[in-house]
Amino acid sequence: MPLTLTRADLLRSANFIAGQWTPGPGALLAVTDPATGATITEVPDSGTAEALAALDAAHAAFPAWKKVPAKQRAQIIKRWNDLVLAHQDDLGKLISREQGKPLAEGRGEVAYAASYIAWFAEEATRMNGEVIPAPVPGRRMFALKEPVGVVAAITPWNFPAAMIARKIAPALAAGCTVVCKPAEDTPLTSLALVLLAHEAGVPDGVLNIVTASREKTPEVVDVWLDDARVRKITFTGSTPVGKHLARRSADTLKKLSLELGGNAPFIVFEDADVDAAVDGLMSAKFRNGGQTCVCPNRVFVHERIHDVFASKLAARVAALKVGPASDPASQIGPMINDRAVQKIERHVQDAVARGARVLTGGERLPQLGPTYYAPTVLVGADASMACACEETFGPVAPLTRFTTEAEVIAAANDTPFGLAAYFYSNDVRRIWRVADALETGIVGINEGVIAAEAAPFGGVKESGYGREGSTHGLDDYLHTKYLCQGQLD
Repeated sequence: MPLTLTRADLLRSANFIAGQWTPGPGALLAVTDPATGATITEVPDSGTAEALAALDAAHAAFPAWKKVPAKQRAQIIKRWNDLVLAHQDDLGKLISREQGKPLAEGRGEVAYAASYIAWFAEEATRMNGEVIPAPVPGRRMFALKEPVGVVAAITPWNFPAAMIARKIAPALAAGCTVVCKPAEDTPLTSLALVLLAHEAGVPDGVLNIVTASREKTPEVVDVWLDDARVRKITFTGSTPVGKHLARRSADTLKKLSLELGGNAPFIVFEDADVDAAVDGLMSAKFRNGGQTCVCPNRVFVHERIHDVFASKLAARVAALKVGPASDPASQIGPMINDRAVQKIERHVQDAVARGARVLTGGERLPQLGPTYYAPTVLVGADASMACACEETFGPVAPLTRFTTEAEVIAAANDTPFGLAAYFYSNDVRRIWRVADALETGIVGINEGVIAAEAAPFGGVKESGYGREGSTHGLDDYLHTKYLCQGQLD
């Protein structure tokens, strides 16, 4: 099925460097539809030269951009937000086609991305410093906020609009310039957003984007890691890659924001509203086919309500409509690629071999295509299984029974990761105890949808550091400069 956009020029197939759409080195990267494997278009498979050209442009543009008054930067970012919302349908189609999520989710992601752009447009005018009381007469002391400089943004494939917005909008608001490398699977949405940002008035060189394959990505990113002109790296992706970026950034002491892997627990206590908990798990687990960093990976259900919860959940999951984004009825689309399906299969097969039982799903859906996997509910899961230790990143909900609060808190925290956690309870004392005890950066309490532009998003432990969204998200792109003036008597 051809990709038909109201505005055809949103489908870009070139790098954007110094305000110009430029071809790459000649090698091309095919961007495919995960539902069919068909090529949508080809983009440059960039390397060292393109990465350096983007950095040169961003470095040259920084002195002028940081001097643009905050109010003027805010106006430009607001125009970008308006353009994004004006092209919501086209951008939603791009997301759905290259990433696979249903069209309704694609449009929803565009609105979610725009919420961050609008938020940081407003935050641009709130980079307030402070006057510090002087310890001696005749002195004035000030703390000012300044942009860190050139930012390198490396974004994932699962939310190609939202992740760009969460990184680029605060960078622009702070007065930074940007070089960006989008995920090789989903570069088209990113390129379209950059086009709209340029139309909104972002000056040449302030925002640059280069595309590259999985094989060439290290070549591109290493240019930015090794160059002292890049003062900040912002990355969303796997923990091993995040650790690599941290190590390679050490020589130039870059500022880092790392939103890395997760292994989110979802706990349902015996006093919970079971129906509300099922609703919450459906929203948290099966959004984007389970391909989100904060989706529940381990589901702990108290033994008193386990069977009722499992039965209700299985019925809801079995009723999910699986299909391509082109079908308006689809609720679960294809996985991003065959590697993703292989991992899901491995986790389910390992769980079953170790004693888990499939209540629904548990298999590929080859009649739909090679990258479709049935939404799955497992019971009898335990900590020995791969699905408890690794992030499945797919539509699989493994249920584990528990007896005591202390037991489940220990199990929930028994992971090197600490991005998100969820729990359901109607006991107000328990709510505060458990919220305090969970070792994660985000906690959903009787709620499965937790992300918002005004809230800080990020993890602890090996899920990374730094925050996106909220006022804290802007601070990650700023330095604090102390000024001390004497002889004022």
